[in-house]
Amino acid sequence: MEAVREGSPGPLSYVHLGITGAGFNRHAALDEQVKLAFRIGEGAFSYSNDMVLAWHAAFPNGGGHIVSAGTGSIGLTFKDGERIAVGGRGIMIDDGGSGTWIGLRALDRLYRLIDECGAPKGAEILADKLFAAMGGAEWDATRAFVYGRDRGQIGTLAIAVAEAAHAGDPIAMDMMMRAGQELARLARALVDRAGPAPIGFVGGVMRLHPSIRAEVERALPGYDLQFPTIDAALQAARIARAAAQN
Repeated sequence: MEAVREGSPGPLSYVHLGITGAGFNRHAALDEQVKLAFRIGEGAFSYSNDMVLAWHAAFPNGGGHIVSAGTGSIGLTFKDGERIAVGGRGIMIDDGGSGTWIGLRALDRLYRLIDECGAPKGAEILADKLFAAMGGAEWDATRAFVYGRDRGQIGTLAIAVAEAAHAGDPIAMDMMMRAGQELARLARALVDRAGPAPIGFVGGVMRLHPSIRAEVERALPGYDLQFPTIDAALQAARIARAAAQN
């Protein structure tokens, strides 16, 4: 937040933020952090969960559902002013189709194969990519990477899985398809609960491998699917400008 303040050409009249992990409600402690970081007073700022900001960026006029797949995964929409969120419960519970989910599920399948065969039989490409990403083929390297790092770093393993899929590894390819199925499930849940509307799929996972998008499209025939490139920072600036002018 300080970097944004320091990069501003002058005093800030209003600030809007989309904050990862902020939840969906205001928090007194976070209010104080924002005021201190930007040197602004009460009433000169607003913030939301980063997913709410992403939804506004994808559908500035409303009327759509969004599924985001990056480090984590979540679906979000609004119906009659009520927020509806699906998924987004973190890697300890699910986050299906996310980067962390892809990485951890791929490791699970790889180690089950090693348990059964004594080697990553048929998944040598996946093993090479994952072990290289974690710094070694020994269990100590895997343990240190998975249990000693945060979810963002664990999520980077999805890149290794995608590289293996591009190289033709069958398990990695299957993981890409399963990720698409998981994201389609979130979209279907939003439509079931809030009714038909355009569905925007965003996030880095959508760019990992073409089979992810292909599987989403296969799983959701007849749905209005969109794959926009959003600019959340620009949308935050628009919200702040509108608030400052009121």
